[in-house]
Amino acid sequence: MSRIGNSPVKIPEGVTVEVKDSMVTVKGKLGELTQEFSGIDIKVEDGSVVLERPSDDNNHKSKHGLYRALINNMVAGVTEGWTKELELVGVGYRASNQGQKLDLALGFSHNIVLDIAPEVKIETISEKGKNPIVKLTSHDKQLVGQVAAKIRSFRKPEPYKGKGVKFVGEQLRRKAGKSA
Repeated sequence: MSRIGNSPVKIPEGVTVEVKDSMVTVKGKLGELTQEFSGIDIKVEDGSVVLERPSDDNNHKSKHGLYRALINNMVAGVTEGWTKELELVGVGYRASNQGQKLDLALGFSHNIVLDIAPEVKIETISEKGKNPIVKLTSHDKQLVGQVAAKIRSFRKPEPYKGKGVKFVGEQLRRKAGKSA
């Protein structure tokens, strides 16, 4: 069984954590994040956030670890930020951005234009001889993951040649093709 909920979340310098009613607010140099919670007691003491559950009920146990992990991700996000990189593998696959609009050429008859949330910074890297890379950065881990998953869903990597949109460093399960 996981004991992650028992360990306190350390608050680094320049970060403030407020608990009001059923909301936790974390402010830092990169931004501000809020999270709603229920069924768990959250206290800020001695430069750390401590979570306590009222009973050993399964519902309270699961929320204990969940909220601890969410608060830890919020603290890490407002101090360092989160980054996801996507690689476009395929002949003629291109990516470019104008401000918060991402333009993807993924082998369809038309380009895909996606409006990215203003909290997410987007950067496209195209070097000759290498696959184009889309780099997403934000202080909100959930938002970065959601945007990255949306981009990946346009053309998931296929198992034979590996063409498609994949995360940098992602290991794909490859299949053998037809044998002669």
